[in-house]
Amino acid sequence: MRSFAGRDILSLKDFERNEFFHLFEIADRLEPIARERRNTDLLAHKTLVTAFYQPSTRTRLAHEAAMHRLGGHVTGFSDAKMTRAGDFYQESIKDTVHMLEYYGDVIVMRHFEQGAPHEAAKWASIPVINGGDGWGEHPTQILTDLYTIQKEMGSVDGKSILAVGDHRMRTMHSLGYALSQFDTEMIILAPEEMSPLPEFLAELDEKGTNYRIVEHIDEVIDEVDVIYMEPVVQPDYTQARQEKQEVYAHTSPNYQVTSEVMKRAKGSSIILHSLPRRDELLPEVDDSKHARYWQEAYNGVVMRMSLLSSVLGVWE
Repeated sequence: MRSFAGRDILSLKDFERNEFFHLFEIADRLEPIARERRNTDLLAHKTLVTAFYQPSTRTRLAHEAAMHRLGGHVTGFSDAKMTRAGDFYQESIKDTVHMLEYYGDVIVMRHFEQGAPHEAAKWASIPVINGGDGWGEHPTQILTDLYTIQKEMGSVDGKSILAVGDHRMRTMHSLGYALSQFDTEMIILAPEEMSPLPEFLAELDEKGTNYRIVEHIDEVIDEVDVIYMEPVVQPDYTQARQEKQEVYAHTSPNYQVTSEVMKRAKGSSIILHSLPRRDELLPEVDDSKHARYWQEAYNGVVMRMSLLSSVLGVWE
């Protein structure tokens, strides 16, 4: 297995099966620290730099919480408009990263431009973690989600995963790449205008991801093990920020999960959603036996603890 020490985490395209399980194992080892709400000193002499050019709640704070749980330090920015990268100067990624690498030991970057974290990694002498890049990928979120499936269902292998929502999304891309390393079926359900692009499906074919496309949730709701959700009413991820709108479109029932829909689901199935949500996932489902999105958010801290400690060489 390739070493994680000093490694950039930019994409799941090149992840190998044993690397997923290695991170799961480290996460299991570190999980009691998060569960008991305590800190350790594993990264006491390390600093995380956050570079968030797009709004974030879970991704940024989960990385920061993970670093604090491991005894490390955090600096950085959560709004590029308050930096020289987002004001009059529009400082380049190259110049910004050349500064950030002196301020810490690992950078996590979210950016509205696809490929921006890859560009940062070209210039940084420290590891760069992709916290979501435009419509590109979101590797740490999918590592979190697969870890959640592993913990909640005993295995990722052998599961059918209904991926419902906008398949132009970065999470959907990372999910498709990751599932090439597991014995699973990815079932794709999306509005026509949000269907996966032909070039993405060609990549899945090349990588050997087992997938099929369905037109209605009723075709598969009674057979799937995991319902993985993303919104179909959402902002443009190629923009730095979009403010609240006066009027929002409503999600079609075909892409909604409600208590009524879940009456037809397998009793053992679970619902995952990276959040935030609108009306595609109604609060009436929150207290059901299927809901695992709060556990998923908790696991986001644990998985980032695994990633940060791995790229910073704790387990070498």
